[in-house]
Amino acid sequence: MVRAIVGANWGDEGKGKITDMLAEDSDIIIRFQGGSNAGHTIINDYGKFALHLLPSGVFYNHTTSVIGNGVALNIPYLIKELESLTSRNVPMPKILVSDRAQILMPYHILLDAYEEERLGGKSFGSTKSGIAPFYSDKYAKIGFQVNELFDEEGLKDKVYSVVETKNVLIEHLYHKEKLDPEEIYQTLLEYRDMIKPFVCDTSVYLHQALKENKRILLEGQLGSLKDPDFGIYPMVTSSPTLASYGAIGAGIPGYEIKDVITVVKAYSSAVGAGEFVSEIFGEEADELRKRGGDGGEFGATTGRPRRMGWFDAVASRYGCRVQGATEVALTVLDVLGYLDELPVCIGYEIDGEVTRDFPTTHLLKKAKPVYTTLPGWKCDIRGITKYEDLPENCRKYIEFIEKELEVPITMVSNGPGRHEIIKRK
Repeated sequence: MVRAIVGANWGDEGKGKITDMLAEDSDIIIRFQGGSNAGHTIINDYGKFALHLLPSGVFYNHTTSVIGNGVALNIPYLIKELESLTSRNVPMPKILVSDRAQILMPYHILLDAYEEERLGGKSFGSTKSGIAPFYSDKYAKIGFQVNELFDEEGLKDKVYSVVETKNVLIEHLYHKEKLDPEEIYQTLLEYRDMIKPFVCDTSVYLHQALKENKRILLEGQLGSLKDPDFGIYPMVTSSPTLASYGAIGAGIPGYEIKDVITVVKAYSSAVGAGEFVSEIFGEEADELRKRGGDGGEFGATTGRPRRMGWFDAVASRYGCRVQGATEVALTVLDVLGYLDELPVCIGYEIDGEVTRDFPTTHLLKKAKPVYTTLPGWKCDIRGITKYEDLPENCRKYIEFIEKELEVPITMVSNGPGRHEIIKRK
């Protein structure tokens, strides 16, 4: 059976914790897109960790973690991340890397930074992890797959050819120092030695695993509103963030995905630029940011303070729809216990008309939030394990959101710990 766990919003929904929990009941966990540009924060018996490339199942001895062909593979970053686990007494996880995964090149990170610098005030708010240049090269067919590292002659010719075109850009558009192709070639040989123990044809491995009815979990990065097709384009990421892409990014048949667990936050937050209709500012935002998450709402990769907002039913319903959500995990509900009232955005007013449907970006720029207000529960709900033991106003808030989402909420997270979760039938 294949399940996917994905985000409904701008990312930062708390997927790491839910994935870590679901991984306990999985045999194989697969990262199928994105790179080290976004992170998952996980708190368990070993401590607190921010994972970026590794799947969230690496803390279990019984799981195999797969880096799929859809991932932007930063090889030295992956090795560093493995070392950061083992140095803190986490047993070395079982890792497989697809021989078709593409390599994030050293110059992708440089080009990302150069382009953000060139754009100045019109930049995309990139994490400067090299993701956009990486995917640009992949689809322009001048990227490098892992398997190419093992063909030295072909690799060298290709590096020299690609670097020639990159240097025209670097010299004449960015006015920076040119790349040395020989240095890049030697770096790739070092990458080959680093990654060699993990490389295999993961699609064959997964084909066999499906035959054996292994429990497989697809782990998505970011959320629906950062998808390059269905997100707030162009302020999106560069790889599909939707569960359907999991089949392609992992190398399995689409019909195998039976369950799409979509993670929805009990309020809204976003890192980086882009439209955000229910955004709040000033002291109201600072208070929510300070109380949010575990130790505050700051990006797991960048450390940037997240932009804060009230729950957006329009964006979240849309996010669940494009993911094909079969069930919802509602997170960080415990954070809201300090509020007397809870505003919920239930519509967008655009040019004098109210819509419940999430629009394209040029209309989103004009959208004003339409709020309804629910009473708060004014107490700490951490430690509660049964749904019926939650305060009445808390249950009403969950049930209101469920009705708006049109998808059953089966899990409610009420704390950052692995088992601080309430399961609903």
